[in-house]
Amino acid sequence: MEKAEIGLIGLGTMGSNLALNIAEHGHRIAVFNRTPSRTDAFVESAGSLKDMVVPCYSLEELAAAIRPPRPIIIMVLAGKPVDEQIAALRGVLSANDIVIDAGNANFRDTMRRFSELSGSGLTFIGMGVSGGEEGARHGPSIMVGGTEESWKRVEKVLTAISAKFKDEPCAAWLGHDGAGHFVKTIHNGIEYADMQMIAEIYGILRDGLGMAPKE
Repeated sequence: MEKAEIGLIGLGTMGSNLALNIAEHGHRIAVFNRTPSRTDAFVESAGSLKDMVVPCYSLEELAAAIRPPRPIIIMVLAGKPVDEQIAALRGVLSANDIVIDAGNANFRDTMRRFSELSGSGLTFIGMGVSGGEEGARHGPSIMVGGTEESWKRVEKVLTAISAKFKDEPCAAWLGHDGAGHFVKTIHNGIEYADMQMIAEIYGILRDGLGMAPKE
């Protein structure tokens, strides 16, 4: 069987949609979820993209399914689960493989993980992904933090799957270690502030001025 170009761990909503996006753009992807039934369900739901997906049922199988040097995306709950996943991967990966945390990590955690993996032979990327489940499936904004060399190694896949603005990919290398997740944090702060302002204006118009929603 032809080896995959990239791997992904975590087949929740975001991980599943990102994996389908990668497959749809012609990049063979190996996937793993700690619950095997979810892996099976994902493959069945892939439809015409099924042939671009390699289901794996252990981390050893995942590593063996990807062409070295292996880029592997982690899309699991931020915090301790990411640290546990990285620790498990260290036992099966080889020098020059790339571990990519695509969750909503605290940028300080990303800086720590980058430092901890430096000198291990593995490369770490902290990657902010914006656009929610629809963005993950059809084109997210991607914010990469890590070494420029590691960015160059994954740039082709990430620019292909990203959103486009005036035909330019919404994917960029933003600097070292936690830069990508830092920018994602700022992005979220602006987004949520906008949502709060809209909600407050709506509340004033409805409750203060007695306007109906249709007005």
